[in-house]
Amino acid sequence: MPTRRALLKTAALAACSAAAHPLLSTMTFASAPGENRLVVIVLRGAMDGLDVVQPYGDPALRALRLALSAGPEGGALVLNDFFALHPALDGLMPLWQAGELAFAHAVATPYRDKRSHFDGQDLLEAGTGNDLPIDQQKGGWLNRLLQAMPGATAETAYSVGTEEMLILSGSAGALSWAPEAALTLSPQARLLLAEVYHDDPLFRDAARAAEEIGASLTGEMGKGPKGDAARLAAFAADRLNGETRIASFSLSGWDSHARQAQVLKRPLGDLATAILTLRDGLGANWARTTVLAMTEFGRTARENGSGGTDHGTGGALLMAGGAVRGGRVYGDWPGLGEGQLYQDRDLLPARDVRAYAGWAMRGLFGTKTGLIERAIFPGLDLGPDPRILA
Repeated sequence: MPTRRALLKTAALAACSAAAHPLLSTMTFASAPGENRLVVIVLRGAMDGLDVVQPYGDPALRALRLALSAGPEGGALVLNDFFALHPALDGLMPLWQAGELAFAHAVATPYRDKRSHFDGQDLLEAGTGNDLPIDQQKGGWLNRLLQAMPGATAETAYSVGTEEMLILSGSAGALSWAPEAALTLSPQARLLLAEVYHDDPLFRDAARAAEEIGASLTGEMGKGPKGDAARLAAFAADRLNGETRIASFSLSGWDSHARQAQVLKRPLGDLATAILTLRDGLGANWARTTVLAMTEFGRTARENGSGGTDHGTGGALLMAGGAVRGGRVYGDWPGLGEGQLYQDRDLLPARDVRAYAGWAMRGLFGTKTGLIERAIFPGLDLGPDPRILA
């Protein structure tokens, strides 16, 4: 008989897995005037920015991360004399060298302390502050951007799976679209099912058989998570080459409580595939495109006993595209040393991630700063222009 503690632990794992499950992945589109294009990729599950963009120049990093890669000696790719890129993103290095890839570090939404995937993702997509309860955060910031753009019309909003993305919900109309794709379970979800069904032979054997059949079909059809990421990005590029100017879709699998070195390989590969597919599919329009890849929160500075990291606060934002002023890591580094971590556990947020999105809107679509702070991101102080656009 499972103990109450075991059931609570399983329930917590279920919540983590559900929040990052591929069936919850969604995709949205909208048309807008002008030739500039904005793509927002929501990274569901809380990407570990300290692993993706590793601050190896901070002497405290190695003491916090004994097993996880901590710089070039662990295979990370040197970006500058302070930061290195996770090796699974090596395919993006040509973009960095061409000035079409950048990062902003130590960023976060206003969400703090509870560290719930569901609440964190809702707040990220709503684009609001903490002045309202999470369940009252209505509408998404991309939809409010559309409402603020003269001549903008909602083309369509496409949902992969059964859930609509909050980020483009609102008065602009939306429809659903499901790609022909094999929706496979993430490694975390498979581990969760194995734990839940361990003592129930009926469900355990059925789940194992279903997984084997799914793996067989995936192999036969040449599908899988990375293939799905490519199809989503290719479809997005096709729409963006037409009337669409704003697109958003999500990539899951970033929840890395255990075996992070293995778990992150797949979602990082998906992210690289999506960005490179967008670049190739957009062709000449890539020069007028800005891609923002955002996550609900970062992860703990210290690795845990399972070779992973737990839910944290400060994280990293990835920016790509021909319109991006790349080849640099933006933001003020808060440090990882004693007394520098948020609540002695997380990277301290140095800037609101919404500010980068706001300045992208300002540069791409000419949106007035007052409108951004008042209506699109209520309560946001944009602060100085980080000059992320070329």
